[in-house]
Amino acid sequence: MQTYVCGDLKASRRDGEESLDLFHQAGDRWGQLQATAVLGRLAEIEGDYPQAAHLHREGLRIAEELGLWTDASMRWSELGRITLLTGNYARAEELHERGRRLAVEQGDKPAEEFAEIGLALGARRQGRLDRAESYLRRWLEWNRQFDAEYGAALILAELGFVAELRRDAKTALALHLEGLAAARDTGDPRAIALALEGLAGARALAGHPARAARLLGAASAARASAGAPLPAAESGDVNRITAALQAALGEAGFEAEFEQGTALDPDTDAELLNA
Repeated sequence: MQTYVCGDLKASRRDGEESLDLFHQAGDRWGQLQATAVLGRLAEIEGDYPQAAHLHREGLRIAEELGLWTDASMRWSELGRITLLTGNYARAEELHERGRRLAVEQGDKPAEEFAEIGLALGARRQGRLDRAESYLRRWLEWNRQFDAEYGAALILAELGFVAELRRDAKTALALHLEGLAAARDTGDPRAIALALEGLAGARALAGHPARAARLLGAASAARASAGAPLPAAESGDVNRITAALQAALGEAGFEAEFEQGTALDPDTDAELLNA
């Protein structure tokens, strides 16, 4: 699991598949549940939503048969994530809400957080910014109690996008800079990329299109380094920002700045903070 959290997706897949095979051989259903959770998340990252849903449904079946209700809560919410990415917002909300209620019944805060962050993701995609922010702010404070940088990085990115969509460039920039610091602490290239994409939106809104295009280039390089390009279903923010930058710079100008950004080191390059 640690390799997954740190962004080593190849090692996570190798370990997950080997573990699932061994747990099947041993008849260890709890182990099968844990392995399917990791493999389901990896399928989601790769954009293979049918496989992700299949794995999470299998995990849900095992969790419910074993009476592991906190695990079941997470699987309901994982299915909510997949449904959200396939564009069925109403059904995604139902699944996340089912996961949330079960988490609350079991007193499981991490599972409750996962469900409510999913509700926030869906709300923002539908333009319900106040609702999204109310969920996100609650869990940002909770994560800060434990120095949980991985969770904070995602929440700060989402809050930054909320500010950008409200046309508040100053707040968006501050949130995404804080999110980049948290993302770098995780060591996960995908978390770093998300923060850089958010910074690009904030810089574009503030009237710095060349800087923003370089940030998108650096984000693309970070995702490539993890072997996990952004799936089409998750590219809405990048597409929106890219369109604005192409309008400002022209397609050739955008491509030139973007290419320059791909040469920056997304983990350490100080230029990204000033870009």
